[in-house]
Amino acid sequence: MTNREKATFVLDTNVVLHDFQCLDHFQEHDVVIPITVLEELDSFKKGNDSINFSARSFIRQLDSLAEGGLPPEGVSLGEERGQLIIRHAKGGIKALEGVFTEDTPDHRILAVAAELQTQLPGEAVVLISKDINLRMKALAVGLTAEDYITDKIACPDDLYSGNALIEGVSADAISALYEQPYSVEPEKVSLPEEPVANQFYILRNGSRSALACQSPSDNLLHRVRKCRAFGIDPRNAEQAFALHALLDPEISLVTLTGKAGTGKTLLALASSLELRKRYRQLYLARPVVPLSNRDMGFLPGDIQSKLDPYMHPLWDNLGVIRNKYARDSGEYQMVQDMIDSEKLIITPLAYIRGRSLNKAFFIVDEAQNLTPHEVKTIITRAGEGTKFIFTGDIYQIDTPYLDSRSNGLAYLVSRMKGQSIYAHVNLVRGERSKLAELASDIL
Repeated sequence: MTNREKATFVLDTNVVLHDFQCLDHFQEHDVVIPITVLEELDSFKKGNDSINFSARSFIRQLDSLAEGGLPPEGVSLGEERGQLIIRHAKGGIKALEGVFTEDTPDHRILAVAAELQTQLPGEAVVLISKDINLRMKALAVGLTAEDYITDKIACPDDLYSGNALIEGVSADAISALYEQPYSVEPEKVSLPEEPVANQFYILRNGSRSALACQSPSDNLLHRVRKCRAFGIDPRNAEQAFALHALLDPEISLVTLTGKAGTGKTLLALASSLELRKRYRQLYLARPVVPLSNRDMGFLPGDIQSKLDPYMHPLWDNLGVIRNKYARDSGEYQMVQDMIDSEKLIITPLAYIRGRSLNKAFFIVDEAQNLTPHEVKTIITRAGEGTKFIFTGDIYQIDTPYLDSRSNGLAYLVSRMKGQSIYAHVNLVRGERSKLAELASDIL
């Protein structure tokens, strides 16, 4: 995991639930699993959410490693790897010398790290946790604590934007994009760096400009036309780029990032309706992340009633599109018919686990609230003819153990850049209203 002298890493429960394959990333270092972590994993074993699958997968991995027994010195994690050790603090939270009076799972995990630090003088003992507060507690009692950084990107501000503005382009290059075959060689545009597959450009020469996209099939820049998708017109260059990627049959994976009101979900949903004849089903899903620390059980009613508030933003976007048409129009009725026949499905993301995703147009909204492993799990469900779209704001995280560097959406953008079947657009300009744009910018 890190380039350092041999160390002993003590793992918090949230690390295991974030990445059940975390044991593979500590190189030659020893890894300690406090018994408290195993106790907490027990409460996550049952269920169909990703977190439940992570708990079960990790427990099965431990069972495999401990087939020959689990001596106090641990078992090997593999050739040229460290030891896996299961520990508890023999003195309980007394190992923290009375700093904490309440006996909680977090404090018992801290006690294991504190006891190891006393028993291993001269060797680094590091608590690994995605809980910022627990890391602060560890530092306060003289322990070393770090975040789990294996799947973190370097800097969110430097994340690939998918589009660029090129000034001073020759008049001939811009003219070529408006004449058949509506393409130009990248060399004639003087790009500042090597072009990336499906990257978008705004090319300018004084008052003249053109929108273009780097095609991976012939390595030429092709003109991007502003096109409509089921009554929705692009209002700026980034939205035109997004619609181009969403409607392109050669692109199987699209990510759209940007702050609230930039049109990410609306464009994705409109594109799915525009392409309805090409796909067997259209899915619009989002992870259920309760806000303000209120669990779903706080809400009244049955499970569907509890889920409805989380799905309302998706229905709102669908309403915007439907209201582009008169109530007695064929388009308006067609959308309702698609909902009734389950051609168009709006659902919590957890409900699609195990579904066969062949010839599906699948939109994952609020993808910044997914872990990198959850994103991988979703995409690997893709069957023949399926297209995935992930939308979200990497700075608007609603889950306590993710941030702008570790969320699944940012990780996906950083890893997929340059792939021939992938396109990304970062939407900057808000189009919801002047009030929404103002609030997003200054509040």
